[in-house]
Amino acid sequence: MIEIIYSDKKPIIRKKNNKEQVFCIIRKRWFLLTPEEWVRQNFLIYLTGVKNYPASLIAVEKQIVFNGLKKRFDIVVYDSLMNPLIIVECKEMNIQLTNQVLQQALSYYSVIQSAFLILTNGNQTIGFIRKENQFITMEEIPFYKKTD
Repeated sequence: MIEIIYSDKKPIIRKKNNKEQVFCIIRKRWFLLTPEEWVRQNFLIYLTGVKNYPASLIAVEKQIVFNGLKKRFDIVVYDSLMNPLIIVECKEMNIQLTNQVLQQALSYYSVIQSAFLILTNGNQTIGFIRKENQFITMEEIPFYKKTD
């Protein structure tokens, strides 16, 4: 398990048409505030504010094709050369990080091939690093380092 110490900064919330919305710091738009979106936005603030990843190197909810099916990943972080570095699969807080969640993230990995794979529900975070064609559990998420 990776210990995540979130920033004091919180997502910006507003109420519109009796529905709560959250502002995405990456997509620069308002989205319906769902439990999963809450986790996603807090994790984005963690990546940018605590781990120092530039917002310009982060993609959120982009479509990919896996086995002929259109899927959307939650978060992909790229290195400064635009190689996929981290895939993050977000679940709402009451969803356990099961093997099924890992399999979902691995399906994204099969298309994107990042160095790190992260699963989070906001309370628990599990991470894996790819080494010699296998995944090894990691203890912490690395800080951003510019690649040459």
